[in-house]
Amino acid sequence: MCEYCGCQEVESIGRLTREHDTVVDMIGLVRGAHRDGDLTRTAELARQIAAVLAPHTQVEEHGLFPALADDFPEKIAALEEEHRAIEAVLAEAESGVPADPTWPGRLLEALTVLRAHILKEQDGVFPAALAFLSTEQWEAVEAVRARVGAAVPEPSP
Repeated sequence: MCEYCGCQEVESIGRLTREHDTVVDMIGLVRGAHRDGDLTRTAELARQIAAVLAPHTQVEEHGLFPALADDFPEKIAALEEEHRAIEAVLAEAESGVPADPTWPGRLLEALTVLRAHILKEQDGVFPAALAFLSTEQWEAVEAVRARVGAAVPEPSP
């Protein structure tokens, strides 16, 4: 992932990036489970991705995105639409393997969108946040994180 602008040195962005890295790894596991025909594992991994994304998305949509929305309204709106589309497909596995036989293919499509979405955030949103956010806006991002927590533990020092 991106490391050229230094935005990952900001604690909030570093954590969001680690969550992205976790999700990217999980996307690979989903692809493997799908290739092996293991729908139970595929659905389990979809739930795990959803669990990582739940607090992650809250931090973005209630902390980071509002701070950037005035400067980049169309881009932020598009990212939020992608969140909703991805969440909808992941949510279908909430109770197990979805009965809809098109779900595995739609999941793979949603994960392809998610992978591209992550790159947009890391190569666009995060560096923009580094350039545009004030101290108060970063504090607001951290307040959202404190409220929603995280599904990915912090690395050991």
